[in-house]
Amino acid sequence: MYKSIIRPILFLLSPERVHHLVVFAVKFGFKIPGVAKLIALAYRVNSPSLVTKIAGLTFQNPVGLAAGFDKDATFYNEFSAFGFGFIEIGTVTPKAQPGNPKPRSFRLPKDGALINRMGFNNLGVDNAVKNLAKARRKGMVIGGNIGKNTQTPNEQAVSDYEYAFRILYPHVDYLVINISCPNVANLRNLQDKDSLGNILDALSEIRRKQTVYKPIFLKVSPDLTIEHLDETLETASKYGVDGFIATNTTTSRENLNSPNALVTTIGNGGLSGKPIAQRSTEVIRYIREKQPTTPIIGVGGIFTPEDALEKIEAGANLVQIYTGFIYSGPSLVKKINKELLRKAK
Repeated sequence: MYKSIIRPILFLLSPERVHHLVVFAVKFGFKIPGVAKLIALAYRVNSPSLVTKIAGLTFQNPVGLAAGFDKDATFYNEFSAFGFGFIEIGTVTPKAQPGNPKPRSFRLPKDGALINRMGFNNLGVDNAVKNLAKARRKGMVIGGNIGKNTQTPNEQAVSDYEYAFRILYPHVDYLVINISCPNVANLRNLQDKDSLGNILDALSEIRRKQTVYKPIFLKVSPDLTIEHLDETLETASKYGVDGFIATNTTTSRENLNSPNALVTTIGNGGLSGKPIAQRSTEVIRYIREKQPTTPIIGVGGIFTPEDALEKIEAGANLVQIYTGFIYSGPSLVKKINKELLRKAK
């Protein structure tokens, strides 16, 4: 029903408008008594066999909602009813910012892909913290993804990450350092060894002073060369990173089925969805070979249970979905968890 009726109607509207419409509908619907329970009954798969423990955290199942969907932590409780084992909010920055000019999100239906250049649009970390003060569903793990403000020069980026990290730390279960998004000018320059080391060193020092230890994940770009990826893994390990999220969106436009004219008209932005699936899996496999015990969250091109299993077999402990959630619908989480249970048996 979703693919044959609902999705064609939604795809008549722009991606960003659909996003706001869906969020509004879910939040409104969940105010009706009993709706949340009905949704949970329809989509959640509860089993001890799905429980996954990594980095000192316990996940009720290994399927999460990737960062970018709930930027300001406004609907994580409602969306948890769709069966997610964890939800990552953000990317949040120290100050509120509007992001890049619209239009900034585009579909490539022939490729099962999205291109976005949102540019870390969010209402700021302090606003996110207010929203995270709500009581969350029991057992739900929440991650917090942080970045720098667009107007902050890279030379001062450390202070941005420090502020967001310090403010968000008490309110989430794990934190993600995002220096690999292609939609903020010059952000990926922070991936060089010295810049990355400075950021991670500062954040590890803040964590050292906390009474509760919370894991830090680094979100990795799919566009890194092997040499740069090796350097990133070495630097991350040196400064106490607990795990990796592989991968972010890509700037590549190779092997697309969409017309070149359409892709050129859309212009810059991070590509997500099916075209990035293989590269994401390659990066996961490479990290696993280099670091056999380090936690990895796999993300990129997961549209089916088989896609999720491919990531897990490559070495991912957990998986996240975003573009696949949009194209395949909310039943994807349940389908993945049921297939994982079938495999476990």
